[in-house]
Amino acid sequence: MTVSLVGAGPGDPDLLTMKAARLLAQADVVVHDALVGDGVMDLVPERAERIDVGKRAGRPVPQEMISALLVELGRQGKRVVRLKGGDPFVFGRGGEEAIALQEAGVSFEIVPGITSCVAAPAAAGVPVTHRGVSAAFTVVTGHRRPGEPDVDWRALARFNRTGGTIVVLMGVAHRGAIADELIAGGLDPDTPVAAVRSATTGDQVVARCDLAELGSTHVESPATIVIGAVAAFDLLRVEHDAAPRFDPAQLAL
Repeated sequence: MTVSLVGAGPGDPDLLTMKAARLLAQADVVVHDALVGDGVMDLVPERAERIDVGKRAGRPVPQEMISALLVELGRQGKRVVRLKGGDPFVFGRGGEEAIALQEAGVSFEIVPGITSCVAAPAAAGVPVTHRGVSAAFTVVTGHRRPGEPDVDWRALARFNRTGGTIVVLMGVAHRGAIADELIAGGLDPDTPVAAVRSATTGDQVVARCDLAELGSTHVESPATIVIGAVAAFDLLRVEHDAAPRFDPAQLAL
């Protein structure tokens, strides 16, 4: 038996990997986060124990407690799935849990998931890179624990103002301050922004604005914030006046 650190993807159960779905079907215990989509949780068999360790406002679950729980369950010989939204190693604390299991001598495996830093923009028709527009993208957390150094947003702005995309996760509560710091660092106040809430689910909402308006634009968590020229793209928009699609039959001799 082993502990599987599994990425649940951005929310849509169809975006789970085949391995993730198989491990869920075989699980004895599923230790899950708050951001795991309901559709994904529907795949957990009724016989499996579900343990909710989601970190919610007013009800934080200490990471040390979660790691200790995984070690205990792993030592019991159960098939344990630690289910995390997105990817375990992209702001998912998966590295800390892997270290705890490793130090305890508990076998584990890592199953990557589709991270929201690329899935959420894509679900809104926004490519994080685009030839001639953005040659790189930076993923950064907008939330830091007390005592940890703040993100140097001004330095990030200087790095990206020559052409690049900034993707902010967990930054809704501080979006106004983040925008102010990026502008102070040299980003144009007119830089396009797209904030994608509950990406890939039936509750998905996309808010679009300029960087200067981000603080006053209504955005609810959980949302992924995309900052840069690519945020002006809306590749999923239906263009009713678009030219008709090419018909392969036209090539028939």
